[in-house]
Amino acid sequence: MTDPRLPVREPRRHARDPSTHRRRTTARPSSRGRSRRRTRRLLVTTTVFVALVAAGAAFAYQNLNGNIDSQDIDGQLNAGSRPDRQAPGAVNVLLLGSDSRSGANSEYGRDEGGARSDTAMVVHLADGRRSASLISLPRDTLIDRPACATGSGVVPAAQSVMFNSAFSVGGTACSVATVEQLSGLRIDHVVEIDFTGFKKMINTLGGVRVNVPQDIDDPDSRTHLRKGWQRLNGEQALGLVRTRHGIGDGSDLGRIKLQQTFMKALIGQIRSTDLLTDPVRLYRLLDDLTSAITTDKGLGSLSSLTSFARSLDGLDADQVEFRTLPVAPAPHDPNRVVPEEPKANAIWKALIEDRPLPGGEQS
Repeated sequence: MTDPRLPVREPRRHARDPSTHRRRTTARPSSRGRSRRRTRRLLVTTTVFVALVAAGAAFAYQNLNGNIDSQDIDGQLNAGSRPDRQAPGAVNVLLLGSDSRSGANSEYGRDEGGARSDTAMVVHLADGRRSASLISLPRDTLIDRPACATGSGVVPAAQSVMFNSAFSVGGTACSVATVEQLSGLRIDHVVEIDFTGFKKMINTLGGVRVNVPQDIDDPDSRTHLRKGWQRLNGEQALGLVRTRHGIGDGSDLGRIKLQQTFMKALIGQIRSTDLLTDPVRLYRLLDDLTSAITTDKGLGSLSSLTSFARSLDGLDADQVEFRTLPVAPAPHDPNRVVPEEPKANAIWKALIEDRPLPGGEQS
């Protein structure tokens, strides 16, 4: 018998007794399972990131591509009267700086219902892009202008008129026809840029460092610069390439020298700036550029412009030769000039045949 004086002991319960412990209903995940889940999450995150980048790139492309204005220059010209291409591997581009006073450009003067080619340059890219030649055309040069088709009819041909009148009466296509008639050179592409777009591009680049050859004080172009090296912002750079009364004898020839000085500095800076490491800045520059230019249909898309730019990748600033079309005072108007022969013809012949330019002082 049990002694009543002793305490009664409760029976010992097993540690796994379901009345005191709830058994685990799920197994602890293995390290392999956790790794698979992490991998799936990484793949999903990466996929979403790539999709967002792709969507952003597609939007950027569509935006930049939509910025570009283009014209069917070939369709506006008489194919039968155009010069033949004698050097198929070479490319000739007519670069026009428009002095339109419409829209955002109105701060530079009154809009008189038209524009002129304030700047005109023929850029010859040699076969294989081994070199380039840039020939500036003084806008005061007297030339014979061909008949030009416009949206409202045909502008009749004219003799002994200023070169930049072609742009005024017939637009870009008439400028192309006039250059082809003057030179005998087939123009493959044309790029027109306006004041506002030019300023934006220079500002996006962070300005351009230029050696200004002399003090310039020209209220007409709002240009006030000191001689020597300095970094010009967009407004200052535009003033530099537009001024004519602030340098030399006030003719277009002095302005052309400044334009060429600036172009050399601009090419050098673009070549030395690694825009690929700064995609935001690169996009802004492309946005400025595509918004500022009007091209022919051949360059009228972002892919065409990109392909064209890549073809120039190996061309350095020291491989670009700058010249001004040789001119002499016009016999009956001291304020105008005419092509100086045979020097002018020798320049055009060299470009037509894709040969180095004949000897002479470089501008």
